[in-house]
Formats: sequence, structure tokens, C-alpha cells
Amino acid sequence: MASQEIETLASALARLPGLGPRSARRAVLWLVKRRETSLVQLLDALANVRETLVECDTCGNVDTSNPCGICASDKRDQRSLCVVEDVADLWALDRAKLFTGRYHVLGGRLSALEGVRPEDLRIGPLIDRVHAGGIDEVVLAMNATLEGQTTAHYIAERLEDAPVRITQLAHGLPVGGELDYLDEGTLAQALRARKPLG
Repeated sequence: MASQEIETLASALARLPGLGPRSARRAVLWLVKRRETSLVQLLDALANVRETLVECDTCGNVDTSNPCGICASDKRDQRSLCVVEDVADLWALDRAKLFTGRYHVLGGRLSALEGVRPEDLRIGPLIDRVHAGGIDEVVLAMNATLEGQTTAHYIAERLEDAPVRITQLAHGLPVGGELDYLDEGTLAQALRARKPLG
């Protein structure tokens, strides 16, 4: 039996996405064996994050400054706004370096089953931001789930009267994907979004 302190740490780690109880215990054992080096570095990094990270009032990103580096950058296209569900989605898109505009993080997606309503998300600030002007295109980069698409349609309806072009990420066949491994929803979306060859 492990001590109560180790069990408490393992239990805390197990609540992180992607870690279950067994993986959390292995991580704790690894840290305990390296407590003079790796554990100290982890504790310092966690303390630094706790003290320095803030949420950007403009877009909802997490950074060490408010506004965040993306919102403050004069090199970003201010006329293009990409709407994402979570900060992780923003980071993934920005890491690809394919979108040069700015972002807006909703903080989740609409879900009747989970009780997430429009007022629970940062949809109001998004609508205000678009209506303030200076934005030509809103890219709805929601996940290809029922809730993600419901959220995208809701936002599109709320922005119907705004003088902006509303676009959505393409959905369908992944590069290297084989048809017999894909679900029916992905195949249906790929067929609906087909385009001329050449």
C-alpha cells in the first residue's frame, strides 16, 4: 500500500485528461524516484504557471499577458476571426501556422445533455466583437461533432445580420484515410462537400 500522500497525488493526476489511475500511479512513482530533479522542476513549472498565466479578456486564450500575444500582435490579420471551442483548439490551429488572423475561444460547445446553454459560453462577447466592426470573415472551427455543429449553426444564425462572411472548416475524408475505416457521418459529409476534379 502506498502512503496517503502518494495516493492523493496519484488521484489528482488521474483527473487529468488522458491519465487513468494506473498511468497516474506510474507517473507518481517516476517522479518520486527523481524527486531531486524532475519533481523539483515540475513543482517550479506548476508554481510559475499558477502565478503568471491569465485568460485574455479579448479572445479567451491563456497566456502570460492580457491581451494575449496573438491579440496584441500587429502582424496578425485583424479582419479575419477564427472561432474555436477550447484553448487547445486555438493552440493546434496556431501551431500549424496556416491561419494568420485572430481567434475567439468559446470555452466549450452547446450541449442540451450536459446543460451547456449559449449564456454559459463566450458567444455574447463574440457577437459584440463582430458587431463592433473591422472583421470581414468569421471562420467557425468547431469540432465535427453534433454539439460542435449545433454551436456553429447557432453562431451563424446570431451573425446573420452582421456584414461578415461566415465560413466553416471543411469536413470529410482525412488525408491517407481508407473508406472502409470511416464512419457513415464522415462519409456523408465528404460526399456533400465533393468538388470538381482539376
